[in-house]
Amino acid sequence: MVLGAMSLVNSGHWLLNIVSYFWRNGMNTLAIKFDDHAIEVSFTQTSLHFVLADGREISAPLEWFPRLRDATDAERQEWRFIGNGLGVHWPKIDEDISVRTLMHSTD
Repeated sequence: MVLGAMSLVNSGHWLLNIVSYFWRNGMNTLAIKFDDHAIEVSFTQTSLHFVLADGREISAPLEWFPRLRDATDAERQEWRFIGNGLGVHWPKIDEDISVRTLMHSTD
């Protein structure tokens, strides 16, 4: 038996239409909509972590952010989103980090 579009013809008209559509238009397997807004912020001993609305996680070493590195745990935990998650602000240490900047610095 030959595999491929010809063997699919016998499986029904609907399947032929699907094969024709994807063959003609190219099958796009990436159905994710990217959303660069942060929804969660956390820390480890050495890193800053953001979870984005689309499920991606990005992180960077605390060494890149001396104010955060030198802050107490209580100061690090007191943050708020800027622009609905486009960035994060730490008021007690006067630090702002945008998601886009963090994403470009980890490329």
